[in-house]
Amino acid sequence: MTISPGPLPGPDGRPRTPWALGNDRLLAYYDSEWGMPVLDEAGLFERLSLEAFQSGLSWDVILAKRPAFREVFHHFDPDRVAAMGDTDVERALADARIVRNRAKITAAIGNARAVVTLREAGDPPTLPDSLPRHVRDALRRADLPLPAVGLPALIWSHLPEATPRPATVAEVPTTSPEATALAKTLKKRGFRFVGPTTAHALMEAVGMVDGHLAGSWRRGCSGLWDE
Repeated sequence: MTISPGPLPGPDGRPRTPWALGNDRLLAYYDSEWGMPVLDEAGLFERLSLEAFQSGLSWDVILAKRPAFREVFHHFDPDRVAAMGDTDVERALADARIVRNRAKITAAIGNARAVVTLREAGDPPTLPDSLPRHVRDALRRADLPLPAVGLPALIWSHLPEATPRPATVAEVPTTSPEATALAKTLKKRGFRFVGPTTAHALMEAVGMVDGHLAGSWRRGCSGLWDE
Protein backbone atom coordinates (compact mmCIF):
# COMPACT_ATOMS: atom_id res chain seq x y z
CA MET A 1 0.00 0.00 0.00
CA THR A 2 1.39 3.41 -1.04
CA ILE A 3 0.95 6.17 1.51
CA SER A 4 0.28 9.60 0.04
CA PRO A 5 2.62 12.20 1.54
CA GLY A 6 1.59 15.25 3.45
CA PRO A 7 3.73 18.40 3.69
CA LEU A 8 7.48 17.80 3.64
CA PRO A 9 10.20 20.00 5.14
CA GLY A 10 12.17 22.15 2.73
CA PRO A 11 15.82 23.21 3.03
CA ASP A 12 14.84 25.78 5.66
CA GLY A 13 12.82 23.24 7.63
CA ARG A 14 9.44 24.77 6.80
CA PRO A 15 6.78 22.31 5.55
CA ARG A 16 5.64 22.54 1.95
CA THR A 17 3.53 20.66 -0.57
CA PRO A 18 5.95 18.00 -1.97
CA TRP A 19 6.05 19.23 -5.59
CA ALA A 20 7.63 22.48 -4.41
CA LEU A 21 10.78 20.60 -3.40
CA GLY A 22 11.57 19.43 -6.94
CA ASN A 23 14.20 22.13 -7.54
CA ASP A 24 15.06 25.74 -6.68
CA ARG A 25 12.83 27.13 -9.43
CA LEU A 26 9.75 25.31 -8.17
CA LEU A 27 10.61 26.22 -4.59
CA ALA A 28 10.86 29.93 -5.39
CA TYR A 29 7.58 29.85 -7.34
CA TYR A 30 5.79 28.05 -4.52
CA ASP A 31 7.16 30.32 -1.81
CA SER A 32 6.53 33.64 -3.52
CA GLU A 33 3.80 33.35 -6.15
CA TRP A 34 1.64 30.22 -6.31
CA GLY A 35 -1.69 30.78 -4.60
CA MET A 36 -1.33 34.54 -4.27
CA PRO A 37 -4.31 36.54 -5.59
CA VAL A 38 -4.00 37.89 -9.13
CA LEU A 39 -6.71 40.31 -10.22
CA ASP A 40 -5.21 42.27 -13.11
CA GLU A 41 -6.03 41.46 -16.72
CA ALA A 42 -2.49 40.85 -18.00
CA GLY A 43 -1.57 38.74 -14.98
CA LEU A 44 -4.62 36.53 -15.40
CA PHE A 45 -4.12 36.25 -19.15
CA GLU A 46 -0.51 35.19 -18.62
CA ARG A 47 -1.44 32.47 -16.15
CA LEU A 48 -4.33 31.25 -18.28
CA SER A 49 -1.99 31.06 -21.28
CA LEU A 50 0.78 29.27 -19.41
CA GLU A 51 -1.65 26.75 -17.94
CA ALA A 52 -2.84 26.01 -21.49
CA PHE A 53 0.73 25.59 -22.75
CA GLN A 54 1.46 23.30 -19.79
CA SER A 55 -1.10 20.71 -20.88
CA GLY A 56 0.78 17.44 -21.31
CA LEU A 57 4.00 18.88 -19.86
CA SER A 58 5.43 19.48 -16.41
CA TRP A 59 4.96 22.86 -14.76
CA ASP A 60 8.72 23.07 -14.26
CA VAL A 61 9.19 23.07 -18.05
CA ILE A 62 6.81 26.03 -18.34
CA LEU A 63 8.53 27.95 -15.53
CA ALA A 64 11.90 27.43 -17.19
CA LYS A 65 10.51 28.82 -20.46
CA ARG A 66 8.51 31.62 -18.83
CA PRO A 67 10.98 34.45 -19.61
CA ALA A 68 10.94 33.46 -23.29
CA PHE A 69 7.14 33.18 -23.29
CA ARG A 70 6.96 36.71 -21.90
CA GLU A 71 9.28 37.98 -24.62
CA VAL A 72 7.47 36.24 -27.48
CA PHE A 73 3.99 37.17 -26.22
CA HIS A 74 4.74 40.80 -25.35
CA HIS A 75 4.60 40.21 -21.59
CA PHE A 76 1.06 38.95 -22.15
CA ASP A 77 -0.36 42.35 -22.96
CA PRO A 78 -3.69 41.21 -24.45
CA ASP A 79 -3.88 44.06 -26.95
CA ARG A 80 -0.42 43.35 -28.36
CA VAL A 81 -0.94 39.59 -28.45
CA ALA A 82 -4.33 40.08 -30.15
CA ALA A 83 -2.53 41.99 -32.92
CA MET A 84 -0.15 39.10 -33.69
CA GLY A 85 -0.56 37.65 -37.18
CA ASP A 86 0.64 34.78 -39.33
CA THR A 87 4.23 36.03 -39.45
CA ASP A 88 4.31 36.18 -35.65
CA VAL A 89 2.95 32.65 -35.43
CA GLU A 90 5.69 31.34 -37.72
CA ARG A 91 8.31 33.23 -35.74
CA ALA A 92 7.03 31.70 -32.51
CA LEU A 93 7.04 28.23 -34.05
CA ALA A 94 10.71 28.69 -34.93
CA ASP A 95 11.64 29.77 -31.38
CA ALA A 96 12.98 26.74 -29.51
CA ARG A 97 12.81 28.61 -26.21
CA ILE A 98 9.04 28.18 -25.96
CA VAL A 99 6.60 25.30 -26.48
CA ARG A 100 6.32 25.12 -30.27
CA ASN A 101 2.77 23.92 -30.67
CA ARG A 102 0.81 25.66 -33.42
CA ALA A 103 -2.59 24.97 -31.89
CA LYS A 104 -1.53 26.39 -28.52
CA ILE A 105 0.17 29.42 -30.04
CA THR A 106 -2.84 30.31 -32.18
CA ALA A 107 -5.12 29.67 -29.20
CA ALA A 108 -3.13 32.16 -27.11
CA ILE A 109 -3.62 34.79 -29.82
CA GLY A 110 -7.31 33.97 -30.17
CA ASN A 111 -7.72 34.07 -26.40
CA ALA A 112 -6.10 37.52 -26.31
CA ARG A 113 -8.68 38.70 -28.81
CA ALA A 114 -11.40 37.25 -26.59
CA VAL A 115 -9.94 39.16 -23.62
CA VAL A 116 -10.06 42.43 -25.57
CA THR A 117 -13.63 41.73 -26.68
CA LEU A 118 -14.71 41.11 -23.08
CA ARG A 119 -13.14 44.34 -21.90
CA GLU A 120 -14.51 46.49 -24.68
CA ALA A 121 -17.99 45.03 -24.25
CA GLY A 122 -17.91 45.54 -20.49
CA ASP A 123 -18.69 41.83 -20.09
CA PRO A 124 -19.11 41.15 -17.25
CA PRO A 125 -19.23 44.49 -15.44
CA THR A 126 -17.38 45.16 -12.21
CA LEU A 127 -20.00 46.37 -9.81
CA PRO A 128 -20.50 45.20 -6.24
CA ASP A 129 -23.95 43.91 -7.10
CA SER A 130 -22.68 42.04 -10.16
CA LEU A 131 -20.45 39.75 -8.09
CA PRO A 132 -21.79 37.06 -5.75
CA ARG A 133 -21.80 38.18 -2.14
CA HIS A 134 -19.32 35.52 -1.04
CA VAL A 135 -16.85 36.82 -3.65
CA ARG A 136 -17.16 40.38 -2.35
CA ASP A 137 -16.81 39.16 1.24
CA ALA A 138 -13.67 37.14 0.44
CA LEU A 139 -12.02 40.04 -1.37
CA ARG A 140 -12.88 42.39 1.47
CA ARG A 141 -11.46 39.90 4.00
CA ALA A 142 -8.18 39.84 2.07
CA ASP A 143 -8.23 43.65 1.66
CA LEU A 144 -8.30 43.27 -2.13
CA PRO A 145 -10.03 45.48 -4.71
CA LEU A 146 -12.84 44.35 -6.97
CA PRO A 147 -11.54 42.73 -10.15
CA ALA A 148 -11.52 44.85 -13.30
CA VAL A 149 -14.23 44.60 -15.94
CA GLY A 150 -13.82 41.79 -18.47
CA LEU A 151 -11.60 38.76 -17.90
CA PRO A 152 -10.80 39.51 -14.22
CA ALA A 153 -14.46 39.92 -13.26
CA LEU A 154 -15.43 36.84 -15.28
CA ILE A 155 -12.81 34.61 -13.65
CA TRP A 156 -13.28 35.87 -10.10
CA SER A 157 -17.06 35.57 -10.30
CA HIS A 158 -16.40 31.80 -10.16
CA LEU A 159 -14.66 31.93 -6.78
CA PRO A 160 -16.00 28.95 -4.80
CA GLU A 161 -17.81 29.49 -1.51
CA ALA A 162 -15.34 27.18 0.24
CA THR A 163 -11.83 25.95 -0.53
CA PRO A 164 -10.55 22.37 -0.29
CA ARG A 165 -8.45 21.50 2.75
CA PRO A 166 -6.29 18.60 1.58
CA ALA A 167 -4.02 16.95 4.12
CA THR A 168 -2.18 14.75 1.61
CA VAL A 169 -1.29 14.87 -2.08
CA ALA A 170 -3.96 12.26 -2.82
CA GLU A 171 -6.64 14.57 -1.41
CA VAL A 172 -5.82 17.48 -3.74
CA PRO A 173 -8.65 17.83 -6.29
CA THR A 174 -7.89 18.39 -9.97
CA THR A 175 -11.21 20.00 -10.83
CA SER A 176 -14.41 21.27 -9.21
CA PRO A 177 -17.94 22.37 -10.15
CA GLU A 178 -16.72 25.98 -10.19
CA ALA A 179 -13.80 25.12 -12.48
CA THR A 180 -16.15 23.26 -14.81
CA ALA A 181 -18.48 26.27 -14.88
CA LEU A 182 -15.56 28.65 -15.51
CA ALA A 183 -14.28 26.51 -18.38
CA LYS A 184 -17.75 26.42 -19.91
CA THR A 185 -18.14 30.19 -19.58
CA LEU A 186 -14.72 30.88 -21.11
CA LYS A 187 -15.44 28.60 -24.05
CA LYS A 188 -18.72 30.41 -24.68
CA ARG A 189 -16.72 33.65 -24.84
CA GLY A 190 -14.39 32.20 -27.49
CA PHE A 191 -11.50 30.89 -25.39
CA ARG A 192 -9.69 27.66 -26.30
CA PHE A 193 -7.57 25.16 -24.33
CA VAL A 194 -9.55 25.94 -21.18
CA GLY A 195 -11.00 22.67 -19.95
CA PRO A 196 -12.04 22.07 -16.32
CA THR A 197 -8.59 20.80 -15.27
CA THR A 198 -6.86 23.85 -16.75
CA ALA A 199 -9.45 26.14 -15.16
CA HIS A 200 -8.91 24.51 -11.76
CA ALA A 201 -5.12 24.83 -12.05
CA LEU A 202 -5.61 28.50 -12.91
CA MET A 203 -7.83 29.00 -9.87
CA GLU A 204 -5.15 27.44 -7.65
CA ALA A 205 -2.38 29.54 -9.20
CA VAL A 206 -4.21 32.86 -8.71
CA GLY A 207 -5.38 32.20 -5.16
CA MET A 208 -9.04 31.41 -5.82
CA VAL A 209 -8.54 27.87 -4.48
CA ASP A 210 -6.08 27.09 -1.70
CA GLY A 211 -4.19 24.08 -2.99
CA HIS A 212 -1.56 24.18 -0.25
CA LEU A 213 -1.66 21.12 1.98
CA ALA A 214 -2.82 21.57 5.55
CA GLY A 215 0.31 22.14 7.58
CA SER A 216 2.21 23.86 4.77
CA TRP A 217 3.70 27.18 5.82
CA ARG A 218 1.99 28.75 2.77
CA ARG A 219 -1.50 27.52 3.65
CA GLY A 220 -3.84 30.53 3.82
CA CYS A 221 -1.41 32.87 2.04
CA SER A 222 -4.15 34.36 -0.15
CA GLY A 223 -5.99 35.80 2.83
CA LEU A 224 -9.31 34.87 1.22
CA TRP A 225 -10.30 32.04 3.51
CA ASP A 226 -11.05 31.68 7.20
CA GLU A 227 -9.08 28.60 8.29
